[in-house]
Amino acid sequence: MPYTPATTPEAARRVACTGAGVIGGGWVAHFLARGYDVTAWDPAGDAEEKLRRLVAAAWPVLEQLGLADGASPDRLTVAPTLAEAVADADFVQESAPEKLELKRSLLAELDAATPPGVVIASSTSGYPMTEMQTAAADPSRLVVGHPFNPPYLIPLVEVVGGTRTDPAAVAWASRFYGLAGKSVITMDRELPGFIANRLQEALWREALHMVANGEATVADIDASITEGPGLRWAFMGPCLTFALAGGEGGMAHMLDHFGPSLKSPWTRLEAPELDRALRDAMVNGCATAAGNRTYTDLVTERDQGIINILRATNRLPQSAPRQP
Repeated sequence: MPYTPATTPEAARRVACTGAGVIGGGWVAHFLARGYDVTAWDPAGDAEEKLRRLVAAAWPVLEQLGLADGASPDRLTVAPTLAEAVADADFVQESAPEKLELKRSLLAELDAATPPGVVIASSTSGYPMTEMQTAAADPSRLVVGHPFNPPYLIPLVEVVGGTRTDPAAVAWASRFYGLAGKSVITMDRELPGFIANRLQEALWREALHMVANGEATVADIDASITEGPGLRWAFMGPCLTFALAGGEGGMAHMLDHFGPSLKSPWTRLEAPELDRALRDAMVNGCATAAGNRTYTDLVTERDQGIINILRATNRLPQSAPRQP
């Protein structure tokens, strides 16, 4: 069936977030900071306590980013049931655990409970919507809205529909995310793992190979990015960075000059066997790198670092959703 929107992206005021773990809770914090009313639901017994703790911990950082007019943690409501959470939603963000059958059944349940014309987006990090929308009565409004952790700080969201999604729903979601302060990539086709995850995964697999073969330590690998290309990627990306390597000749000169190195055995894109030895090496290496810093210390350090980069590159959110 064709998708008919219940409201415009500009008029959307209440967001329902189903699933309130690390990703779902991050979405809650983001939407609250952008001035929306948020209703959350999660089946875990201690979900509300953990969610409110996450929002409270994130709020000082969000204040540095700049809050929308009227933004407040007090605009969060935690509903006792899924149906109550989505009853008056203008947009729904699903962030359940990454299990295909769970996603299918939950999206079907959300579709049945959510008012007609309201877009339902999944935070899945890898499943195509085509595989998740099979049980829904109205798959036309189901889209992927894939964020990066933490959603309240990392701007990127990748939006794509499935084979039964109406392109109008994809366009609505992309417009809504943009108004909500996200940096949106609207994909014109499904791709397993989407775009950023596939690039991230290639780097991750090569890192695992290096550790497995004793070629580099965890600390060496992290430093090679944070002290090297990561500083450029923060505001230019790998393609434009490589184009600059070609000087005034740009990417064409770079490819002509460095293209033959693509035949060199510099990478091994097949994943290594994640055996006990490699797993232990990664776990122990990260523990060594963390030193005396707790998880909370590291999260605070990461969040502040991202704030500093966004501020230094003049990419702090400038717009805020309209108030009623």
